[in-house]
Amino acid sequence: RIAASAALVGVSFLPMPSDIPSLVTCIVAYLIIGGDILLRAARNILKGEVFDENFLMTVASLGALLIGEYHEAVAVMLFYQVGEMLCDMAVDRSRSSIEALLELRPDTANIEIDGKLISVPAEQVEVGCIITVMPGEMIPLDSVVAEGESSVDTSALTGESLPRDVHVGDTVLAGSVNASGMMRLRTVGTHAESAISRIIELVENASSGSTRAERFITRFSKVYTPAVVVGAVLLAIIPSLFVGNWIAWIKRALLFLVVSCPCALVVSVPLSFFGGIGGASRKGILVKGSEYIEALARTETVIFDKTGTLTRGSFEVVGVHPVSCTEEQLLRVASAAEAYSDHPIAVSLRAACGDNAGESVIENLTNISGEGVIATVDGEAVAVGNATLMRRIGIHVDEYRGIGTVVQVAKEGVYLGMIEISDTPKPSARKAIEELASEGITQTVMLTGDREVAAEEVARLLGISRVYASLLPEDKVKHVRRELEKRSRGGSVIFVGDGINDAPVLKNADVGIAMGGLGSDAAIEAADVVLMDDDPIKVSDAIRISRKTVSIARQNIVFALSVKALILIVGALGLAGDASMWLAVFADVGVSLIAVLNSLRAMRTK
Repeated sequence: RIAASAALVGVSFLPMPSDIPSLVTCIVAYLIIGGDILLRAARNILKGEVFDENFLMTVASLGALLIGEYHEAVAVMLFYQVGEMLCDMAVDRSRSSIEALLELRPDTANIEIDGKLISVPAEQVEVGCIITVMPGEMIPLDSVVAEGESSVDTSALTGESLPRDVHVGDTVLAGSVNASGMMRLRTVGTHAESAISRIIELVENASSGSTRAERFITRFSKVYTPAVVVGAVLLAIIPSLFVGNWIAWIKRALLFLVVSCPCALVVSVPLSFFGGIGGASRKGILVKGSEYIEALARTETVIFDKTGTLTRGSFEVVGVHPVSCTEEQLLRVASAAEAYSDHPIAVSLRAACGDNAGESVIENLTNISGEGVIATVDGEAVAVGNATLMRRIGIHVDEYRGIGTVVQVAKEGVYLGMIEISDTPKPSARKAIEELASEGITQTVMLTGDREVAAEEVARLLGISRVYASLLPEDKVKHVRRELEKRSRGGSVIFVGDGINDAPVLKNADVGIAMGGLGSDAAIEAADVVLMDDDPIKVSDAIRISRKTVSIARQNIVFALSVKALILIVGALGLAGDASMWLAVFADVGVSLIAVLNSLRAMRTK
């Protein structure tokens, strides 16, 4: 339609025997390019929705026709449609990064029937089925490795570039790519419940909320557009009553209408936030709505949970201190006594012992709550636990004052030594705090149910400004509420937790960020932002992206209003001469395009 209309306008400038062919050509071009706008304006007027861009373009272009400015009338519609087309292309481009997620959702899965691999629709595969994934194929459903081992590329889900080695028993997520060996997987969720399906749903629904900037544009347009229409009517009538020259003042009034079209604001501001959400998703940061982008940009205080957020969330042996045996013997005795326990401390002891555990006969196993275990291991009495357990069997040991947990070990009434177990900080945790400081956020708080000594040591190592220890879940909520009371007007308090035990705290903060991992339903449900790879450094990335996005939206608002105000003044004073209508058309389209192109910068996260 644009090409046909432009061609007809070109024909209308050719020499003709009279003005009638040129007039007819312009009217045909006008109806081709502006017919849909005329119809939309008419429908909206019937619905009571008068003052929108369709109404403005209709009145301005029909007014130009009535005063004999046929080429200008077509130009108003033509350039408006060009601008709309280019804006649509920009919007499509911003959506493409999110729509690309659909390609990460495999449609088929390989199951073995009568010794042959058969490809079936992924939605037909039930939980508990065994599927086969060959090297280079995408994993179609959230699963657990049942057979084989491989490296899995999770970059499309988490933004993590390094492949992750997986073995039997490890969880693998739909949308990951099997990078090396063949694996047989046991499915743990349906196609609709898969991690990648949840990501797509979250991001597609992320633009449903509205920000203060978007609400401002909505309210502003409701006042701005009618005010400009009234201003245009007054500009056409009042000066003419005093100085005459009706045509000149009507032209200036029509310019008023063209320039006042709020397309640049209506399109570019939501597009900025949509682009920011899309850019964040490529970094492994899922934001549930544009209102959270705005809240993140105003961050003043970041509160962290400790276990699983700043620390690994899993215990490991950090020190072995034998007294009357070797380190290997001490670990072997302790792991043997804990052979049947699934407590995290027992798991860490067995992991540290590894292949040296050997086979032991365990008898008379007694678990004493809060103290440890007593058992007969290969015919010898063994006690593994804390200092209270040692005193119970007549062995005195000093209370441990370190930052971790200590396991005391005795055999046949003889003290063998102690083993230190600790939950160590994540490798990127300290850098995450430093990155927040570089963003101007110096108020960092850590909340934990751990002992005060351990909490203060972790806070010291990471550079946390304040720490509160020995807290129950309800105590954490109270601390978050206190921080909310202390924030400045317009500031935000962010809580970062594992998304499982911290759901009440996540809900109380201005923005709850879940470190619970992509596979955690609790994290996705409770949080406003989900970090797919549990990396705390992504908190500063989310804040930086949000601030850039909000800044771009504000730039568009100031730029569009400033240019429109300038041209309105120039047009009203008649300073543009005969070219005023063309200036208005170019300015409206130009402002829209510049604002939209500026919005696309929000997609670039580096």
